Amino acid sequence: MIKELPAAATAAVSSKAAEVLRRLALDEDLKWRVPGDPALGPLVRKAARRYVAGESLADAVDRAQRVRTEGHRVSVEYMGESCRDPQRATAETDVFVDAARLLPHGCSISLDLSHIGLAIDEELALANASRIAQATAATGREMMISAEGSDRTDAVLALHRTLCERFDHVGVTVQARLHRTAEDLRELLPLPGRIRLVKGAFLEPRTVAHPREDPALATAYLGYAEQLADSGHLCSFATHDWDLIHRIDHHLGGKGHETAPWEFETLLGLGPDRLDAMAGQGHPTREYIVFGTEWWLYVCNRLAEDPQRLLQALVDAAT
Repeated sequence: MIKELPAAATAAVSSKAAEVLRRLALDEDLKWRVPGDPALGPLVRKAARRYVAGESLADAVDRAQRVRTEGHRVSVEYMGESCRDPQRATAETDVFVDAARLLPHGCSISLDLSHIGLAIDEELALANASRIAQATAATGREMMISAEGSDRTDAVLALHRTLCERFDHVGVTVQARLHRTAEDLRELLPLPGRIRLVKGAFLEPRTVAHPREDPALATAYLGYAEQLADSGHLCSFATHDWDLIHRIDHHLGGKGHETAPWEFETLLGLGPDRLDAMAGQGHPTREYIVFGTEWWLYVCNRLAEDPQRLLQALVDAAT
């Protein structure tokens, strides 16, 4: 007779699986090798479809229109972090500029600054980010800077601060996991642009961040969410954690309105029931969708957030 693993052992295995997935997400070589592998690529691509709108801008436009029809706002990101080629970083910037022109009304544009040059040269990243900021301003949509690993946080926040000197529609993402976030929020609140609060999915040491399974992470997230809500600053509560969603909703009085400065956000493939529930309470809601050919690292991080999703990935790959 096969005995079930004790709960502590199961949790340990899940934690280890998540760590392995996050390490895979840091392997920049795999983002090219896995999708391009003739045997593995088609299988993993099937699993990725749950989390990725498609590989082209046209796919993203189509999905964004569907989300808008469902009554939610949309944020669209073209994936491709850690670009090391300056010419390619500039060419990728053109895709974001095209997205600003082609996406339906009500869609914001999100991006990793390392996609457009931050991993190469900060001045190149600033020049390319400024182009995207100008394009999004011209089409009346928000621009949202995504979070990256803690080794890039200083550079990301510095570039965001520089953009805020010229633009008032450029937001930034902060991670509740990072111990530094309390101080970062104090510096961000006086600036314009939406603040997007996430838990954080990157592989980080305990000296830098709360482990994903640590109850202190939920406590930190709720505290930051309440601080943002009370400040009246534009903000997004980006989480699929039902308990946190309910507690934030309670803090907000159990109801929202169309012009509220906050919004509840979930990722494509995760939490549509959360969005519908919060929309039913009158809160603004947003679905975050991604597109592009460099989906491997993104999907690894989605699976790492909940290793049980590996089982669903196996089902998706086989169907």
